Amino acid sequence: MNTQWNALLLLPSKMKSSVFYGWVVVSASLVISALFFGTRYSFGVFFKSIANEFDLTRTVTSIIFSIYMVLCPIFAILGGWALDKYGPRVVVFSMGLFTSLSLLLTSQTNYSWQLFVVYSLILAIGTGPAYSVLMSTTTRWFDKKRGLALGITGSGGGLGTMIMAPLAAHLIGSFDWRTAYAVLALIVGLGILPSSLLLRKEPAEIGLLCDGSKLTPNKTVVPNSKDDANTLNLSLAEAFKTRNFWFLWIVWLSFALCLHLVLTHIVPYVTDAGISATEAALVLGLINIISIPGRLLMGGISDRIGRKVSAIICALLQIGAMMWLAWARELWAFYFFAAVYGFAFGGFDIPVTALIGDIFGLRSLGAIMGVLGGGWGMGAAIGPALGGLIFDLTESYSSAIFMGALAMVVATLFVGLTKQEISKSI
Repeated sequence: MNTQWNALLLLPSKMKSSVFYGWVVVSASLVISALFFGTRYSFGVFFKSIANEFDLTRTVTSIIFSIYMVLCPIFAILGGWALDKYGPRVVVFSMGLFTSLSLLLTSQTNYSWQLFVVYSLILAIGTGPAYSVLMSTTTRWFDKKRGLALGITGSGGGLGTMIMAPLAAHLIGSFDWRTAYAVLALIVGLGILPSSLLLRKEPAEIGLLCDGSKLTPNKTVVPNSKDDANTLNLSLAEAFKTRNFWFLWIVWLSFALCLHLVLTHIVPYVTDAGISATEAALVLGLINIISIPGRLLMGGISDRIGRKVSAIICALLQIGAMMWLAWARELWAFYFFAAVYGFAFGGFDIPVTALIGDIFGLRSLGAIMGVLGGGWGMGAAIGPALGGLIFDLTESYSSAIFMGALAMVVATLFVGLTKQEISKSI
């Protein structure tokens, strides 16, 4: 057993001469991301089952997810700090344990208040740091191909939801929602825990530079130095004082509001139109699967035409898709929305994430992404709660959909205001 463990830990040194280990990090991050975000974004599939089980309104059911999203950025900040200090293996392994535990305990709840502890709190500990930890780790390994690498890692969210949302719907239909959560707990544990052992914080750990460049005899690696990038490597405190930081914080808030409004309420919205729960889950899955080519294509394109142009194009597509959704009533129309919105949200996410590393550098990237996640978490909390509240007041999602479109207008504006050169202090 010890021999096998040691062989796994020595894997990077054996591979660095043949395959750039950054791609191993990306592959492991893809699997981990799929499981973390597939878990997160399958909540909409469980939405009506939980509401019916505990006799909850849609507002209260939405708040379960909203509180989870409020807590996520708190643990994202802690996770980003831990990543910068201890590296991704310890952090992600611990996150996997908490995520599996949360799903298992959720399957055993007897009272609705317990969901706010075992789901909202414990799942936030497990999955809250996922985006900042995985994307920060990927960013450290690449420079020239940063957009493409982030696109692959980020595709895990779409891949995971594509698989786990229909799987959860099938398990709920065949058994019940409690069994579905128990099965997801097992899948998450078996997938994340071994994959986390393949992660490494940065190329310097195995004597390489970004993109696989090898050290020359007269050059040494100084991790996180201010001389290893074309941009400043800002500390969290330095980044906090820049206009760009707050512009990007607003971008994340607005984007997350729209996205989580859609991901939480699209299944109830589609079923309200008389479409089956299984077909509605496929709409949710399609949004996420189409986000994969969006991330890959726009991530690579952003390496060539720039992050801002790529992000603005995709933001405008999201606005148009939301306006279409307000009109959609037939299954084909929902599929069309899912295809356009999915591509656009995936294509928006990666250029903006790459922009963070481009502007602030790698020195405290985990912590910076974690704090920026505060805006993301606020938007992700507001979106689902807003959707549930508006539905309970009006018995319609129309106004909520228009609010989501308006949020993307705001995101587009502040992406345009962000300066891609080194930030100036406020």
